[in-house]
Amino acid sequence: MIQFCGRTDVGRRRHRNEDSILVGDGILVVCDGMGGHQAGDVASRIGVDTIGTFITRAGADPDLTWPYGFDPSLSFDANRVRTAIKLANRAIFTRAAAEDEYAGMGTTVVATLVAADDARFTYGHVGDSRLYIVRGGRVIQLTRDDSLANSAWADTEEGGVVGAMKNVLTKALGVRGEVEFDVAAHDLIAGDTVLLCSDGLTNMLEDDAILEIVSRYDGHLAKTCDQLVDSANARGGRDNISAILLRYE
Repeated sequence: MIQFCGRTDVGRRRHRNEDSILVGDGILVVCDGMGGHQAGDVASRIGVDTIGTFITRAGADPDLTWPYGFDPSLSFDANRVRTAIKLANRAIFTRAAAEDEYAGMGTTVVATLVAADDARFTYGHVGDSRLYIVRGGRVIQLTRDDSLANSAWADTEEGGVVGAMKNVLTKALGVRGEVEFDVAAHDLIAGDTVLLCSDGLTNMLEDDAILEIVSRYDGHLAKTCDQLVDSANARGGRDNISAILLRYE
């Protein structure tokens, strides 16, 4: 059995929520938008809508055209996730180029597709929204932030990244016409909890705090989601906060 739950919150410091989430039929997406005026809201909404629409259509239509080609080295679900994220990137980029008020907008994304008949999930991400799995009393981050701190440049002797600069993104959807990223799959075993979240959560809560909350409310997804968001707010809530949980039994 697979259960899902998601929550997004404006936080304590922001006036509007630029995060968008999708908790669909095995399709889970978190997008954290960026840009002036309301551009971040627009970018994140385009992201979740485009990804959800393509993944759903690809699962229902065997004759669907694959605009970026079908990679035979990847699974069907991995091709669905890969193409959906690329389409979202193009949709945001096109909208930003067409309207001055949306110029420069973008969004992060972490997207997961869970097959109802297979104990595994497929995922892709761009930016610093994250994917974790909680298993056997441990929390493991499966994604690696696309940030200056994790860049090849930062690993050189001249590339020390300090302060707020370390969180500057090296990739986001909508910034360029094309975006490259990896798609991967991970097996599920009974008792696993998977967390998708924006940096509004992870900048407020360390991994140990996330593990403690997930373990405390083991299996109660709504309570866990609420507690994750409430705890991030209690520690300052400096950004919008989004969390989606998947539980496999």
